[in-house]
Amino acid sequence: MEGEVQSWGRNQNGQLGLGTTEDSLVPQKIQAFQGISIKMVAAGAEHTAAVSEDGALYGWGWGRYGNLGLGDRNDRLVPQKVSTLSGEKMNMVACGWRHTISVSDAGELYTFGWSKYGQLGHGNFEDHLVPHKVEALADSFIKQISGGWRHTMALTSGGKLYGWGWNKFGQVGVGDNTDHCSPVQKVVQVSCGWRHTLAITEEQNVFSWGRGTNGQLGHGESVDRNLPKIIEALSFDGSSGQQIESSKLDPLSGKAWVSPTERYAIVPDESGQTIHSERGDGGDVSVPETDVKRMRM
Repeated sequence: MEGEVQSWGRNQNGQLGLGTTEDSLVPQKIQAFQGISIKMVAAGAEHTAAVSEDGALYGWGWGRYGNLGLGDRNDRLVPQKVSTLSGEKMNMVACGWRHTISVSDAGELYTFGWSKYGQLGHGNFEDHLVPHKVEALADSFIKQISGGWRHTMALTSGGKLYGWGWNKFGQVGVGDNTDHCSPVQKVVQVSCGWRHTLAITEEQNVFSWGRGTNGQLGHGESVDRNLPKIIEALSFDGSSGQQIESSKLDPLSGKAWVSPTERYAIVPDESGQTIHSERGDGGDVSVPETDVKRMRM
């Protein structure tokens, strides 16, 4: 049924939303959403968030850092509606490890949860137990968001990419390794891994930066990078594309998304086949074959 949500897997903090803390080996329908059509779901490490078709935001699972947006630090075993948005309708949601990011229909960015490394983007390192608007981006219309382990990325409708939070490996992509909030450059798609970031530009060039010890940046080496570098094998411009900027790509066609995990990254080529980054010297296989089979084409 369209808009129905099912969950399965590890459930030690109730992140499956089934009313228990028992793991589930098969998909089970989340009964709390009976009669509610859900359009988007996001999963953190041990918490989950969702947005309904009518713009309501829900959180459940582990809530120690306020990452459920419910005004306290308690866990929830079933989805609960976030009631502190003053009628603002949400359009999308993403989860980091212990923080949550959402965007309203008006393109306004909200964050809440853990902020030890500034990953909420409010100019401080304080946790927030309810959604707070990111005032630094109040004049921007946010069209995409992604949460990493301890960092966050947001893409505006004008193609500006902003990153903030933990930056030990350069995953924010601003040329240093200091934790902070700062703009990057022009792209059409962005996605965060635990410690690295990938982006696609308007000219179908793929860039990566951050942690690279297992080859997950796709540059044929095992080094960290604190500035975006083009992945030549996956990019239209190959080695000639040196900056994140340019012009004409329908983001709904071609390489329209990237999906990095902790130690590897995977993107589709023009035929829809998956291509993974080269193996690094860290000893891990770049993309387990079973993971490729599970990717959504």
